[in-house]
Amino acid sequence: MVEWKAFPLHPNTPSAGLTLEELFNASTEKITAMVAGLKQTAASLGLPFGNRTKTYNSRLAPERGLWAEDQKKGDQFHQAAFESYFVHGENLADHTVLLRLAAKVGLREKEADAVLNARSYAENVDAHWQEARHLGINAVPTFLTGFNRVVGAQNYEALADLVSMAGARRKD
Repeated sequence: MVEWKAFPLHPNTPSAGLTLEELFNASTEKITAMVAGLKQTAASLGLPFGNRTKTYNSRLAPERGLWAEDQKKGDQFHQAAFESYFVHGENLADHTVLLRLAAKVGLREKEADAVLNARSYAENVDAHWQEARHLGINAVPTFLTGFNRVVGAQNYEALADLVSMAGARRKD
């Protein structure tokens, strides 16, 4: 069984966000090259990827995502949040963005707003964050099986190899 965990990696990022240069303490040239590499990897995997220039505190998105999972809309919400953040560069710390994403995947906006305002899933996300730090996770996605890990968006073969190292057999 695969378990999704919400790991906000930069919890101290201000809600207004940081430029990628500020986040990585790097020159614009290095950031441009890094983003180009990410776009190339995403394209090779058939994933959309926009021209990100900022990072935002995504802390509230995993809280909303865990609630969406309880509503049987987790996959749809995570996909919508991915596109919002990585394709359109939207601020996932913005309540309006999160409410729009909830409505987009068929969740009730009023209930979504109440859950977010109550921070009903904050403790769960805190626990996930502590676990991520304990496991040395510093990038999303990170796939773990035992002591083996694969970091970043990966092709099928890389993930199949990881699962094989854990003892699973391929079905033909």
